[in-house]
Amino acid sequence: ADLSEKVGANVQEVARGIGLDNRIGTKFLHAGPGFGGSCFPKDTKALIKIAQDYDVNLRIVESVLAVNENRKRAMARKVSQALGGSLRGKTIAVLGLTFKPDTDDMRDAPSIPLVTGLLDMGAKVKAFDPVGMEQAKSELPSITYCEDAYSCAQGADAIVIVTEWVQFRALDLDRLRAIMAQPVVVDLRNIYPPEEMAAAGFAYESVGRSSEA
Repeated sequence: ADLSEKVGANVQEVARGIGLDNRIGTKFLHAGPGFGGSCFPKDTKALIKIAQDYDVNLRIVESVLAVNENRKRAMARKVSQALGGSLRGKTIAVLGLTFKPDTDDMRDAPSIPLVTGLLDMGAKVKAFDPVGMEQAKSELPSITYCEDAYSCAQGADAIVIVTEWVQFRALDLDRLRAIMAQPVVVDLRNIYPPEEMAAAGFAYESVGRSSEA
């Protein structure tokens, strides 16, 4: 995704091409803010620990974990860049907190380092998740929790889409633009086509795609 952004490619088209190899497939080739949850992080860490116990170097697996952690932290910088390089005093609306939709699981969720990074940069953070907010409060106690996506977006300088809940795939873009302080959307799940967001009057950033694609 990072390389696609630099060279002007579309990571979704790149993933589609890679997935044509049936040894790989397309199911798990979606660019985003990093993986989380209770299984994959735990299992990869356990595999590395077993390898260390037996004096085996698993550099590929170690690199996967290192890149994933760096990616989660980098997402806050992506939001900052979308707002001109500074988040001091800005209000950021975060849509989605759980590591994936249709669960309330916050374990290793990418939203945690993202929100922490936004707060460290001086932003005020509002958030909405359809089912995960009670679980999120213990991890992220210093943010404002909202009743829906629109109350979350009210007065925000930017919206950040973190979890691809179905509710976020059909937002009323005109309503959002009217209630936001600035029409800026950082879509970490590539839910919306860039041309649709541009036509709706938004400054739009996604992952692994040009904002003009």
